Amino acid sequence: MQLSRLTAAVLAGGVLLAAGVPAGAQSEPSAAERLKRQGSASDRTQVEKRLQSVGTLLEKSSGARQVEGSGDDQAAQKRVKAREAYGQAQEAFKQGDYARTSKLLDEASALMFEAVRSAQPEKVVADKAKADFQTRMDSVKALLAAQQRIAKEKPNVKDAAETSRTIEKAIQDANRLAAENKYAEARQTLDKAYLVARTSIGSMRGGDTLVRSLHFANKEEEYRYELDRNDTHQMLITVLLDEKRGENDRMVQGFLARAKQLRGEAEATASRGEHGKAVQLLEDSTAELVKAIRNSGIYIPG
Repeated sequence: MQLSRLTAAVLAGGVLLAAGVPAGAQSEPSAAERLKRQGSASDRTQVEKRLQSVGTLLEKSSGARQVEGSGDDQAAQKRVKAREAYGQAQEAFKQGDYARTSKLLDEASALMFEAVRSAQPEKVVADKAKADFQTRMDSVKALLAAQQRIAKEKPNVKDAAETSRTIEKAIQDANRLAAENKYAEARQTLDKAYLVARTSIGSMRGGDTLVRSLHFANKEEEYRYELDRNDTHQMLITVLLDEKRGENDRMVQGFLARAKQLRGEAEATASRGEHGKAVQLLEDSTAELVKAIRNSGIYIPG
């Protein structure tokens, strides 16, 4: 009985073998195979997500914009290398080599972070401050040259030479501050020099009837010019009051109050279409501002 059962089993196994199915084989994959397949799919998904995030880091992130805006050659070169590593990672991903893809993505990320560090915001700001300083310096020098030229054309203008010396000293002070990397202070010094030069030129031109007749088509246009000249003087006195004792000086305050009153009268007069009279009122207002500026220690013609 036992032999017949064994024979039957052997025969059954032989039938399976003859059919091409190994004895003990299963129609479903083993548990190990299922885990391997699931792990492979999971790796692909995770690596694909990393590809997207690193791509964003390289091309669309704030760090990428920082590198682009910095103008720093070293930062740009590191970004190029990061892009090269990223391109290799994409190729490895297409070939299904997820381990190599991950390694290359790590390399691309590290290179990009180095690029961002090379283009630190402080450096960007410092470079911009330096460029702005130089631009303002060029403007001040141009105005100084114009101021000196006009002063030669008008040798009888009082205090023009003193104004030139004031501007020249401001340029020297600004250069000294810039050499110490104090660009914010240097820029403030130049801004004041810029206003001094503008007000000086405006004051010397203000009484030039020939210039007016050549450049102003009508009294309204001349009024606009005088309005701008008055504004420039106002800006300078504001800077001076921030630096000096002028705000507590009764004499300065008296000049400013009178200038404000005359300016108001000029604007009201102009609103009635009486631009000729408004021009004279603005000139009187500006003359009061010149007195306040001089009292604050800055000598300008007027």
